[in-house]
Amino acid sequence: MTESPQPDGTDPVTPSRRDRLRPLELIGFSLVLAVFAALVVLMVTRNWTLTGIAAGVAFIVSVMMVALVGLGKSPSEEDRKAREDLQGPDGTHYH
Repeated sequence: MTESPQPDGTDPVTPSRRDRLRPLELIGFSLVLAVFAALVVLMVTRNWTLTGIAAGVAFIVSVMMVALVGLGKSPSEEDRKAREDLQGPDGTHYH
């Protein structure tokens, strides 16, 4: 019962609280943008249906844009170090 959770004996990396809450911050940012878009549409049109549609579209577009910007940045040194240990199905290393 004293076995290591990792088969190779290394300690698992536990993310910091900031790293764990990062996705919630990005979703919150998208939610704020959606509320802003909804308020603008509501003040201009006074139509609740269009307001809901605008809020939904703004939320989805902002989530997609935040995700694309996040994918576009270069990986940190910690990520590069972690990728060195990855192996493909044929035993070759990914880099």
